[in-house]
Amino acid sequence: MFKKLLILAFITGLGTLSAYSADGDITVGNTINPKEYPQAEEVLPKKIEDKVIIEGSVEKSVDLTLERCLEIALGNNPEINAAFHDVLASDSRIKQVWSNYFPQFSWQTGYTKIRQLQLSDALGKNLTFNYFILGQFTLQQMLYDFGVTQNQATIRRLEYEGQKASLSEVINNVIYQTKDAYFNLLYAYENKRVAQTTVAQYTMFYEQAKAFYEIGLNPKVDVTIAESNLSNAKLQLIQASNSVNLAIARLNNVMGVPFIEEYTVQERLRYEPVDITLNGAVDIAREARPDLKLAETKVESAKQTLNLVKKSYFPTLSVEGQVQVGGKSWVSNHGYNVGGYLNFPTINGMLIRNEIKEARYLYDKELANAQKTQNQIYLEIQNAYLLLVEKKNQIPVAILQVKQAKENYELSYGRYRVGEANPIELKEAQTTYQTAQLNYYSALYQYNSAKSALEKAIGKNLVNKEDEIELELDNEQKASVE
Repeated sequence: MFKKLLILAFITGLGTLSAYSADGDITVGNTINPKEYPQAEEVLPKKIEDKVIIEGSVEKSVDLTLERCLEIALGNNPEINAAFHDVLASDSRIKQVWSNYFPQFSWQTGYTKIRQLQLSDALGKNLTFNYFILGQFTLQQMLYDFGVTQNQATIRRLEYEGQKASLSEVINNVIYQTKDAYFNLLYAYENKRVAQTTVAQYTMFYEQAKAFYEIGLNPKVDVTIAESNLSNAKLQLIQASNSVNLAIARLNNVMGVPFIEEYTVQERLRYEPVDITLNGAVDIAREARPDLKLAETKVESAKQTLNLVKKSYFPTLSVEGQVQVGGKSWVSNHGYNVGGYLNFPTINGMLIRNEIKEARYLYDKELANAQKTQNQIYLEIQNAYLLLVEKKNQIPVAILQVKQAKENYELSYGRYRVGEANPIELKEAQTTYQTAQLNYYSALYQYNSAKSALEKAIGKNLVNKEDEIELELDNEQKASVE
């Protein structure tokens, strides 16, 4: 519980992630707030009466929304958990460096039997004696190391900031994966609904053809064709149902709860426009994109490493005190010593010179990598933005196709009912109408997926426009899509 509370403090410190929108409402998306990153105990599946349900639900089968899926993912995805513990470990490494300024204490006891070889040769006899150490206590304190510890701590702090940026990047990726998996599930549901409608229509066609055959208006081949079409429609429904199950499995895996009990999703795919330009997206990314900040942190870390290597010649100033008890017996004597020391390192001029060169080259390398990261982010934003515009422009065309295909289908069905059209013509009209519906829902899914990809590219959630642009559909056109 304590560690989960710590994560809120770390994430709050990230400059790119804010908990609230401009109007003060809690936003859900690539912004991080306690509602989006809940306690794991609150979102883990619970087992009640041998049924696994989500905490807070009163039904055995619960309804999930995108907001709830994000909460579950941010509370349970193992990638986030692993990245969070990297942050904690990095924080501990900072404290390890500062421990150089803390006193060091050691204690030793022992027994030694000594035979002096040189004195034995000089005096003509062997000198053997026992030497006891009851206790040798040493206390050492480093006073100053000419900025070496400071540089090391700065490097560790930059690594810590880099780990926080990596955590933000992982969260950003998980949010994108959750959104894309959720929209893919909605798309699978829409395909299943279209397949169910198609089965119902082909069932009606079959009954119509059978009735015509029984009264002698149509030949038996029309019944056979209608029956074959119905079988194909049922096969497509089976495939669409399995696609829904696969989409649910993918979403559960992204959320980190693969064994969660069955749930239902009540939302439908919809068009929610956003008002953003390419330059505006780039400006947001400069402030919010986690891996861009990570690249900048690596550059500064390489610079501090170069400064640290240049201090390889510097000595260390310290004081040391020591107390000893021992001698011919465990307590026969005692003594102490106190002193100050200026310890110079062992200097290898060629080694240090080339270490400095290496650090300088690595610094230049990180500068180049930062430029490469910036270029890649710009390209990613361009691709995501242009794809979003493309998918946005496809939606009105897809709607028009649905309207036209429905009108054609209704005309063909009317002709078939009065005996003016054959089953082949009716099937072509039905197939065209079914394809147009699937294309429309595919365009909606691709638009929402492209929007999520752009949010990932800029590192921030896009808030929908207050005055949402309504698609220019009359009631008949809207009904035709449904």
